[in-house]
Amino acid sequence: MRRILAPILLLVFLSACILRPRQVVLPTPVSIVPSTSTAVPFDQAKLGTVERNITYCTMDDVYLKLDVYYPTTMDGAWPVVMYVHGGAWVKGDKSEGAGMGDQSSMTVASFLYVSINYRLAPNYQFPAMIEDAKCAVRYLRAHASQYNLDPQRVGALGGSAGGHLVSLLGLSDESAGWDLGEYLDQSSRVQAVVDYFGPADLTDSSFDTERTENRAIEVFGASDQSDSLLAAASPITYATPDDPPFLIAHGDKDDTVPLAQSQILYDKLAATGIPAELVIVHNAGHGFVPTGGAISPTRMQISQMVVEFFSQHLK
Repeated sequence: MRRILAPILLLVFLSACILRPRQVVLPTPVSIVPSTSTAVPFDQAKLGTVERNITYCTMDDVYLKLDVYYPTTMDGAWPVVMYVHGGAWVKGDKSEGAGMGDQSSMTVASFLYVSINYRLAPNYQFPAMIEDAKCAVRYLRAHASQYNLDPQRVGALGGSAGGHLVSLLGLSDESAGWDLGEYLDQSSRVQAVVDYFGPADLTDSSFDTERTENRAIEVFGASDQSDSLLAAASPITYATPDDPPFLIAHGDKDDTVPLAQSQILYDKLAATGIPAELVIVHNAGHGFVPTGGAISPTRMQISQMVVEFFSQHLK
């Protein structure tokens, strides 16, 4: 009887193994955290100093540089504000522009302040500039411990062409197709935006001059003001209700980027449900240059508004 039962039991066992459904093991989700190779602890000897010309990304064999301005004291990880300079997308440097007037007030208020360079036209047409700015945000998050920054509290500030780029940082997401290059496991989104007199709708007639028509070809490769390439490069194209809050400041006598551009942006943000404030600076030309009298609010008051805005939304 034992000799008969043994083969039967073996057959039952094998049948059970064959009929049992195969267990599918799914891959473990990848956490978006800095890699161990970039988890360098912060060097407190850098408090109160400036670290210049750090390579943050490499695009088209161009080594893209940034400067870091450190607060003098630390009590936990700092929120970070990234400054993007202007220059009509064809010139400028990370050490220049309206936003550099805010650097000292930001570090005194315990913000890490970072200023970036990016590729310029005509050697590199749009969207090279926003691709670089997004890569810089990802770099900062990937190196959060090295710079003692909080990757959940990232703001952006820019003027003129830089205002255009930080507006795109705030309003566009990965679906725009501008997240290229390094640190793609990190997000390029920011949590608050300050836009100084930046273009918002490149197709609008308020931005239609001989100078800007030439710039449309040189920077964006657009054939005319109605070209779809200009619509695709306009911040208002990307506004959705989940976008971060904006502070917009613009001179009422700006004849380079008309005040109408910031009004268009403000109206679009408000209609979309995005928290926004528009500060009209009286007697101010482009770059807040006094035109016909002292500007109001003053430059110092504008800087204080910026500190208060970022403190409200990043602290």
